[in-house]
Amino acid sequence: MKEHTLQCTFKQYESEAELEAQDRALLERARQALENAYAPYSNFKVGVALQMANGETLGGSNYENAAYPLCICAEQSTLAAAASRFPGIAVKALAIVVKSPHKVVDSPAAPCGGCRQVICEAEDRTGQAIRIILQGEVGPVYIFEKGADLLPLAFGAGYL
Repeated sequence: MKEHTLQCTFKQYESEAELEAQDRALLERARQALENAYAPYSNFKVGVALQMANGETLGGSNYENAAYPLCICAEQSTLAAAASRFPGIAVKALAIVVKSPHKVVDSPAAPCGGCRQVICEAEDRTGQAIRIILQGEVGPVYIFEKGADLLPLAFGAGYL
C-alpha cells in the first residue's frame, strides 16, 4: 500500500485592496452580477465574472428552481454563456463572490464539485488554465492559478 498526499496551493490576500486593478475590477463585476441572482429558496446568492482571452468580460449568477436538481450554478451558467458567445476563446480568469441573508460571509466560498469539474473541462477544451479569484462579501481573497488546484483528481476526456 502506498499513501499519497494531495495539496491545494493558492495565494491569500487580506483584502482586495492588495490586488491588481484588473482583479479588483473582475471582483466588482462579479458583485454586480450577484445582484441578478435568482435565489428565492436558499437566498444564497453567487455572482461570477470572467475575463476572456480576447478581453471581453461576462457576468453571471445562480438561478434556482423549486425542483432543486434543476438549479443552475453561477459558474456553470457563465462558462456556458462564454462558450456560446465566444466559441474557441479561452477564459483567462474567473471571479466568484457570494452573499447570504443569514450572516455576512467573511471568507471565500469555493465552487461546488460540479462547478470545479466544469472549470477543469473548460481549461482542457481551450488548453489554458483559468485563474480563479474567490471572495465572500468581505474579507480575504483567495487566488488559485488553475482549476486543478481546486479539483486535483478531475475526471477528463483522457479516461474515455
